[in-house]
Amino acid sequence: MGKVTGGELVVRTLMKANVKNIFGLHGAHLEAIFQSCLDHHIPITDTRHEVAAGHAAEGYARATRTLGVAMVTAGPGFTNVITSIANAYLDRTPVLFITGSSGLGDAETNTLQSGLDQVAVATPITKWAHRITVTQQIPRLVAQAIRMATSAPMGPVLLDIPADVLGAQIEEDSAPIPERVLVDSPAAPQARAIDEAIQLLKSAARPVIMVGVGAYFSDAGEELQSFAEATGIPVFSDFQAHGLLASSHPLYGGTYHKMADLSSEGQRSDLVLALGVRFGLFTLGMSDLVVPLAAKIIHVETDPKEIGRLRQVAVGIVADPRETLRALNARAKSEKWPDRSRWQQAVRNAKVERCKRLQADLNRAAPPIHPLQAVSAIVDNIAEDTIVIGDGAEAYHWMNEVIRQNHPGSYITHGFLGSVGFGLGLSLGAQVAHPKRPVLLLVGDGAIGFTIAEFDTMVRHKLPIVAVVMNNHSWAASQHFQEIVSGKERLSGTELRDANYHEVAAAFGCHAQRVTEIKDLGPAIKAAFASGKPACINVSIDVVPLPPELHLLMARH
Repeated sequence: MGKVTGGELVVRTLMKANVKNIFGLHGAHLEAIFQSCLDHHIPITDTRHEVAAGHAAEGYARATRTLGVAMVTAGPGFTNVITSIANAYLDRTPVLFITGSSGLGDAETNTLQSGLDQVAVATPITKWAHRITVTQQIPRLVAQAIRMATSAPMGPVLLDIPADVLGAQIEEDSAPIPERVLVDSPAAPQARAIDEAIQLLKSAARPVIMVGVGAYFSDAGEELQSFAEATGIPVFSDFQAHGLLASSHPLYGGTYHKMADLSSEGQRSDLVLALGVRFGLFTLGMSDLVVPLAAKIIHVETDPKEIGRLRQVAVGIVADPRETLRALNARAKSEKWPDRSRWQQAVRNAKVERCKRLQADLNRAAPPIHPLQAVSAIVDNIAEDTIVIGDGAEAYHWMNEVIRQNHPGSYITHGFLGSVGFGLGLSLGAQVAHPKRPVLLLVGDGAIGFTIAEFDTMVRHKLPIVAVVMNNHSWAASQHFQEIVSGKERLSGTELRDANYHEVAAAFGCHAQRVTEIKDLGPAIKAAFASGKPACINVSIDVVPLPPELHLLMARH
């Protein structure tokens, strides 16, 4: 047997886990991994900033329901990616972060990018963080990290590997690669809990199903549709579960916030089947606006900490959402379900009334463009299989009103961290994951500035992402918050210039266009995709309107 480096062991173990793409930014500490990726023809999408590499790995994981991998160098490479680690942690995204560090032999020598305990910093925002100190242990510990990241509840892990551990050459047979890295054994529900759930669901007059991140990552779409159709129960989704039930389906009610529209007498839900849902920000905490306080809750979650966190539950099921739906479907076939046509119609009526309330905004003729007009034009002019990324504190709330969510993982947007500025990175990962599908990024003018140099990454790697900048010359969410809390005459730190973001993109080699009238936006989107190049469309929109969803959030918080 020959000799292998630690970097080679990392790459061989990743290959056993079916890793086909890595995102990162080179640093000398990681050279052994870069060289092994070259030998094994594993592409590394190298970004202009480490945080974009981390967000790209998140985007890849969320678009594929598989592991994302990001690697960054020591010191500032690691500190730059912390926001992505935290974002993945709060949103339960399975990402392996590999960080380089100074060699073990350089301890306490004040060498380059040393003196920082990267594992200690990462521990509170990962499922697991560990420093590998023995080259022979790399395959075992990389495999362990991957299993932890991809096991429910999913989340990020971090492996810190010193440069001399990665670069060391050892005998190949002293560090065998595990034959099986990934595990697939989702937890099944107890029969007694299924019995209790079925009885509650049958007796409820106005039940709803809420699906969240756990339902998305368990790939529960087919089972969800079968159960909703068998029982006649309407479905609402959160930011990661959009598309599990197609928005065109008559039983789809919309995002969680739209449950607040069911406010007239006799039209509030009396029971919620929550599948992989984390109660909190997107359910408006413990308020009565989304989930009525009187409603009984059946909560299905892989993480027992989430069950009963904010609401008492009638039935708590610590199990995989898809496995639970399979058990419910097996019972549903033999049960007699009540006629819920009136309740279904009430949900549909609420959607119609919401559209009516927004119609005046859509019909506005004069500039500036209303943001609802802009997102509507986007949705009307993209292909059915387009992956849409939403970034910006207000922009994605407008998109939530009109997005057609017909495939899971096709609308990727903000979660619990509210990490404005992650959109270019997420888009990179989504496009690498699905090179044959169109990818469109909806991004605010504030958010685009965080990592605007990633237009260069798109050009270098031939990733034809179309970014549509909602340009209202403002940190609009902050402006609106100040207007509500402090008054319109007390604005501070919210104004931006009317910058030519499209010209910045053009300087990197992108297709670029400025749009000031709504009639030009649809053709501009089609032209951008037809160019076959990365693109930036800079759209002038009105800063005054406040998204209805955001109004609810601001009123609550």
